[in-house]
Amino acid sequence: MAKVRIKDVIDMFNLELVSGEEGINRPILTSDLSRPGLEIAGFFDYYPAERLQLLGRTEVSFFTRLNEAERKHRMEELCRDSTPGIIITRGQNVPEELIEASERESVPVMLSNMKTTRLYSRLTNFLESRLAPTTAVHGVLVDIYGVGVLITGKSGVGKSETALELVKRGHRLVADDCVEIRQEDQDTLVGNAPELIEHLLEIRGLGIINVMTLFGAGAVRSNKKISIVIHLELWEKNKQYDRVGLDEETMKIIDTEITKLTVPVRPGRNLSVIIEVAAMNYRLKRMGVNAAEQFSDRLNHAIAGADHDDF
Repeated sequence: MAKVRIKDVIDMFNLELVSGEEGINRPILTSDLSRPGLEIAGFFDYYPAERLQLLGRTEVSFFTRLNEAERKHRMEELCRDSTPGIIITRGQNVPEELIEASERESVPVMLSNMKTTRLYSRLTNFLESRLAPTTAVHGVLVDIYGVGVLITGKSGVGKSETALELVKRGHRLVADDCVEIRQEDQDTLVGNAPELIEHLLEIRGLGIINVMTLFGAGAVRSNKKISIVIHLELWEKNKQYDRVGLDEETMKIIDTEITKLTVPVRPGRNLSVIIEVAAMNYRLKRMGVNAAEQFSDRLNHAIAGADHDDF
């Protein structure tokens, strides 16, 4: 099932459909756009027909200088089976040759009053967001001091209860139980809740609660960039856990590596405070302050000083 169709673009950007109405359900498969200046000049060897085509003032002005036979041929070449649609910007007059070719091939031709560069930018952002690779992860996503923290772990380990405590401490819930994640850029992951369970939190023994209703609109947000993953697991007596913080573990989600911390769970540990501090420490590291590295440097200096005294 196509994520984006031409009719979605028409509705989103309030475009006027001029011709090719039969192709209104054509899918858009790539976020890349094309301004076919070379093609209108007659060079179709590398024509990216699968892209949405934008004709600005430059392309339309050049087109009007061609003779009748050239105009007809260029528009026929422009309207192909794989072309999702063609948009004329700045409210310009749509060439009759384009209307005729689009009706024949059922390629939607749309008209926009926006400037070409402005529409190009907005269309790219819209398509990249809608066509981004997506996945779903079992966990809880919370916005803590502006840091998107994805809390993972086995069922029953205490993820939702920890999220509830974080919300009570003034942080914002994004999603509970199922986090839908899309990769908007090469290293940018954005998470949100499925529409069905948005703003809801499941607490065992208590049931489903609506966080926005209980704590207000400031306790939730619709989406958040994921910066760090905190994995909760039951304490294992014989397992060695990182006590300094020099070894940084990562987790791969889609094509992006995210910093991952493993936090053991046992009675007496205040998980919400630990996760809160982890988020603050992550921010400090991004600002160039790494407590673990500073401690390691002090230790090395102390050892080097002791060795020097021995001589």
